[in-house]
Amino acid sequence: MELDLRRGGLGDHDEEEDDRFLAFIERARSAIVPETALLNCLERRGEGMESATPGWGWIASRVLRTCGVYSSGVTAAILLADLHQAWHDQHRSSISKKRPECVKLLQRNHRRSKLPNTVTIDSIYEKNFLSLNSVLEAVIVDVYVLPGTNVYMLTMGDFWSSNTMDLYLHRRYYDLVQPPNGILKKGREVFLTGCHLRTAVEGFGNTRLLPTEYLIILLDEDQDDDAILLGAQFCSDTFASISANAVNTGVSYSLYARIESIGAQEEIGSLQRKQITLVDSDGSKLKFLLWGEQILLANLFSVGSMVALDRPYIASSVENTLHLEEELCLEYGSATQLYIVPYIQQEEQVYVALSGNSQRSRLMATVDPSQSPLVSQVTLPCDSQGSVDFTNYPFRPFIVDLRHKMTGITLYGVITDIYRETNEAAFVFSMKLEDATGVAWIRLHFGESWSLRRISVGHTVYISGMTSSMSKRMRLELSWFENDPGAHVVNISTLPSMLNSSCLHRLSCLSNVLSGTTSTHICKVWLSQIEECQIDVRETHVRCGHFIWKSADGLPECSFCDCKCSSKVVSTFLLKITVADEMAKVCAWCSGQTASELLQITPDEFYMLPEDEQLIYPSSLENEKFTVAIVNCQKRSNGSRRRLPPGIDKIPWEITGASKS
Repeated sequence: MELDLRRGGLGDHDEEEDDRFLAFIERARSAIVPETALLNCLERRGEGMESATPGWGWIASRVLRTCGVYSSGVTAAILLADLHQAWHDQHRSSISKKRPECVKLLQRNHRRSKLPNTVTIDSIYEKNFLSLNSVLEAVIVDVYVLPGTNVYMLTMGDFWSSNTMDLYLHRRYYDLVQPPNGILKKGREVFLTGCHLRTAVEGFGNTRLLPTEYLIILLDEDQDDDAILLGAQFCSDTFASISANAVNTGVSYSLYARIESIGAQEEIGSLQRKQITLVDSDGSKLKFLLWGEQILLANLFSVGSMVALDRPYIASSVENTLHLEEELCLEYGSATQLYIVPYIQQEEQVYVALSGNSQRSRLMATVDPSQSPLVSQVTLPCDSQGSVDFTNYPFRPFIVDLRHKMTGITLYGVITDIYRETNEAAFVFSMKLEDATGVAWIRLHFGESWSLRRISVGHTVYISGMTSSMSKRMRLELSWFENDPGAHVVNISTLPSMLNSSCLHRLSCLSNVLSGTTSTHICKVWLSQIEECQIDVRETHVRCGHFIWKSADGLPECSFCDCKCSSKVVSTFLLKITVADEMAKVCAWCSGQTASELLQITPDEFYMLPEDEQLIYPSSLENEKFTVAIVNCQKRSNGSRRRLPPGIDKIPWEITGASKS
């Protein structure tokens, strides 16, 4: 299957020529992976390009993370060094290492994706730490009995480590080591979680893993022994064949089913529960329930994988603890053994078009200039539902690129509208984002409240971890969930380090601001017409940084979050001021830390001044020089719900960041 990302009628544009941040990302990728290497990957078409080159989103996210650490500014050398180190750390597992021969043999056919919480044996030794939620995807290198005991030990390696580690095998698995059921043997793959680490103390003993109940044995349907085991033991029983009466008489079942979904963690009284929906070969569904610490087992499951359950505990809905509509469900009992045939992630070829990015166009044209506008392809992973994962897409995605069933989407653009959806019971916001190719509405889903600090119209943002789907009205919908892996939002316009990082911005004149050629302008200015400066102190909502209004009942209300917030407010400046340079003057407004930076005083300190000193205070700031970030805050959709205080609601320019020169 191929996903066609053709562009039509938009023409090429050179946005990164104006936006130094975008240009730096392209420069950084060329530094990490030279253009010749990228060209070779493209020419191979379908040999896992995403593993050989850093994705555009990976570089952008890493640069922004470093900017957050160095708030006073960064240099190109700092950023490139951090990127090189991060890329090396992430991919050092690909460096040839001395691994056990049985691991090397299995690695040749290793095609599945890592589970989300997977750690390597090498990293355990390095950190001398292992959390209970961590997952080990291991290969058994040796099985032996501790001398003088009947305790079984497994020596395990993995595909990414040169080291091996020993595990005390839990006694519930002893039958699977001993003949004739000796499936746990050299060369067998297993998943483990819920492990405790026993570290070497002052040079005595070895670092080992203590016994864990949460071990799943991997099976391969292409291997004769595994296929015979599945056929003989797990294919005679189905969900429909389960009888409550038979269960009561001690009959056990061996079942084989596909994992359709993995539910969120729930609270049932004092217990935690997770529901996993299974579908058997007849299309029947049953819930597989995990309780309490058993929830750790869900770390080893992935949607689309086949799971074989030997002797699961079968519970009836008459048991008061279930709280389920189904008559029967499965649970992980004391005699239950689990096997899994992991879902092998499929791949899909995505066409790369010429337009939309000059660097991409140059590369594509170099590969094959005769195939315009479709000159090459990128191979990306695809899940069991047909959704293509763009997390490692090597180029910057644009709004015009978006299609149905995409995950891991990253966008960079300007907000033209944002508001809370009041008809939703959950905390959901709609954000309209614009880039050089079009506009898109994104629904932001939060757990309890807004958590992204201040974001407003005109601000430039980087947002990752989105998914796309087609609505019933055949409209493309983008969704972002706060707790999803990779979900990240950075407000470029308010990033402190951006002002002092010459490698990430191009200085503008105020005359360019007035012409509105780019989204966020970085300018060197001085304060002018100080006698017209207006200083007000207002309350803002702590969570979102937006102004508080008095509702009809007299209580403070955040119009942005659309909620009462009497105990979550803070005093801040609302400043209207004129800034100037050699070319022009601009009347703008600002609030929060930006206003405090321009005024060189905090709201509390300003309040402490006598009234006459408050009146003359602005005069001391005449001609003070600053580097500022300015955006057009009037660039919004018709019917926008945004509210601004009187006096600044008609001012089109907001200063989103300031640093004293």
